[in-house]
Amino acid sequence: MARYTGPVCRLCRREGVKLFLKGTKCSTDKCAVAKRAFPPGQHGKSRKKVSNYMLQLREKQKIKRIYGMLERQFKHYFRIAQESKGVTGLMLLELLERRLDNVIFRMSFSHSRSHARQIVRHGLTYVNGRRVNIPSYTVKVGDEVTIKAGQETLKRYREIHDSLKDRVPPKWMTIEPDRFASKIVALPTKEDVGFPVEEQMIVELYSK
Repeated sequence: MARYTGPVCRLCRREGVKLFLKGTKCSTDKCAVAKRAFPPGQHGKSRKKVSNYMLQLREKQKIKRIYGMLERQFKHYFRIAQESKGVTGLMLLELLERRLDNVIFRMSFSHSRSHARQIVRHGLTYVNGRRVNIPSYTVKVGDEVTIKAGQETLKRYREIHDSLKDRVPPKWMTIEPDRFASKIVALPTKEDVGFPVEEQMIVELYSK
């Protein structure tokens, strides 16, 4: 599947906010947004007229980049949310949070979602005892997600987890670090995203 392979710090600068795509580096003085708080490119510092369309576009791009996907896949999620029962914007956020790679990230065994996606791709994640190597796999309430690997690999993940003790665990899952496991106990809400998002802007953008 196609994915963005360029410099991720450039994406944060374009959105003008830390998207935490580089893990712990984003919390240090080396963060590109902290060092250069303006969009990349030769016209980055120039003022631009801000239209309603631009605000909607930037909101969509921000969410896409947080969860690490390109336009085609993101639009697919939007269609599913649109056809689901409930508020389209909130359903979209729920679906994105329920991705398997995001679950691994929320379990705090990876610094970033891109690292979590790599863990899933390498076949180290199991859902209800069955190996799943599809990052976009959607978990359900009652599912148990576990990481199984060699001792050295698990030791690295434990070190990552210990270094991320300040990360607030989501309310929609219970995490058992000793078992490298997590159980989905509820559906995620907008508050679980952890970023200020205006999902209604995305709905308005795609409704044009």
